[in-house]
Amino acid sequence: MTVETKTRYGVTPGEGLAQMSGLETMQAMIEGRLPAPPMSQTLGFLLVEVEEGRAVFEGHPTPSLLNPAGTVHGGWALTLVDSATACAAHSLLPAGQAQTTIETKANFTRPILPDGRPILCEARVVGRGRQIITAEAHITNADGKIVAHGTSTLMVIDMLRPKG
Repeated sequence: MTVETKTRYGVTPGEGLAQMSGLETMQAMIEGRLPAPPMSQTLGFLLVEVEEGRAVFEGHPTPSLLNPAGTVHGGWALTLVDSATACAAHSLLPAGQAQTTIETKANFTRPILPDGRPILCEARVVGRGRQIITAEAHITNADGKIVAHGTSTLMVIDMLRPKG
């Protein structure tokens, strides 16, 4: 799959998300029944596959993401790791629950170049407790080489909590 210009971007109200399981929410985004988050458009990556405990993003880095050395800024890869691990974690949650990142760490192993070829990031949940989920991700270039890898720790939160 590829990041296409026909993708709809936006924010879904929390009340609507609270009625769907995490897996249902992620599947609805892939299918276009829910919009992709606006940051996906800005950074050029989208969720393209999801199953329980696993999420895959495809990215198309552009020259607008270059650092002074002429390679894609590491913050792009870190954000990709954070997004993919969060979606993998979210895919395990029942309706009414969400997650938020506590910590994300990445290691960069090769430069990422905006060469027009896709970058893939696959994330998997490593451990799930009642309140904490840990996940890992690997980013690979079009040649299948790992360009970065990382981990995230996420906190499970209740979306239905009264405000106040």
